[in-house]
Amino acid sequence: MAPTVTSSRAASLDETRSMMHERLKGVVPEIEIEAKVELAHAINVRKRKMNAVILGHNYMEPALYHSVPDYVGDSLQLASIAAETDADVIVFCGVWFMGETAKVLNPSKTVLVPSDKAGCSLAEGITAEDIKRLKERFPGAVVVTYVNTYASAKAESDYCCTSGNADKVIGKLLEQGHTRILFLPDAYLAANTAAQMGVPYLDSESDAAAFDAVAPDQPLVIGWRAKCEVHELFTPEDVDNIRRQYPDAVILAHPECSPEVIAKVDVSGSTKAMVDYVRDVDAPCYALFTECAMGDNLAAEFPHRNMIRACTLRCKHMNFITLEDTLAGLEKLQYKVALAPDLIERARLPIERMIAIR
Repeated sequence: MAPTVTSSRAASLDETRSMMHERLKGVVPEIEIEAKVELAHAINVRKRKMNAVILGHNYMEPALYHSVPDYVGDSLQLASIAAETDADVIVFCGVWFMGETAKVLNPSKTVLVPSDKAGCSLAEGITAEDIKRLKERFPGAVVVTYVNTYASAKAESDYCCTSGNADKVIGKLLEQGHTRILFLPDAYLAANTAAQMGVPYLDSESDAAAFDAVAPDQPLVIGWRAKCEVHELFTPEDVDNIRRQYPDAVILAHPECSPEVIAKVDVSGSTKAMVDYVRDVDAPCYALFTECAMGDNLAAEFPHRNMIRACTLRCKHMNFITLEDTLAGLEKLQYKVALAPDLIERARLPIERMIAIR
């Protein structure tokens, strides 16, 4: 399914103002909307002149998410769009590894990320050298890296995946007969996916006895120690609190949350899965255990749905992406993603494999 096209967007300043007030009413204060109308309009005018496409991740703040992206979605959706775009310039309103993925798929195009500070705790939680050492320790293991990694880590991998297709990637590898799967770097996503697939899971730092207990011909998912600095903060007690306050709520959690949280919620899935669920499934109310902007964006997109917006966990990295910096990026062509040609070549195959497995 293609991402939502959000911007055949308003051509005039007045149309932009009307669209933003209508879309964001009750979600963003009117005074804040008014302060951002001219920025949004200027971005949309400039991107058209530059033949630029703006890709907006689901975690963008609402005033940006609902005004300037040409496409919005999760990492898999946006990577697929990046692979097919005929734009001259790609502006990735997301974090740096997302811009790198777009650059690998479009080496001849200009790819911008509006802030050079928009990192990711997961991407920074593993290096190419770490993966090389793991491959030496587990010879013959197939390497799957989460899309939330830098290109240098992807280049040491056999496959990439997102939270939206991790189960499908692991399923394909099991069908191919692989028995040792290094799933890096998110410990919780690896453990949750392994549990979903009915496959044993061990941390790579587990002792030798734990590994010896798994027969060589039995599939095993081997994980790393990194965790998302936002999703790891959700606790089982948070689930209990929502249940007490909103007994009719459907609770949806991202699989980067701990297995203990996932065991208590109603639905586990990627941000795309959350969007689809809120859009398609009637419920008295919905609570999202993920980055907080997501709940605000869905409240604006589906005003007939009752979203419980009690979350206070904002990703500091996603928060660096603002309308102000997006406009500056277009005006100054900053910050450009630059990758060495040999790195692009090595990282491309695992990314293309990820996109092909839907």
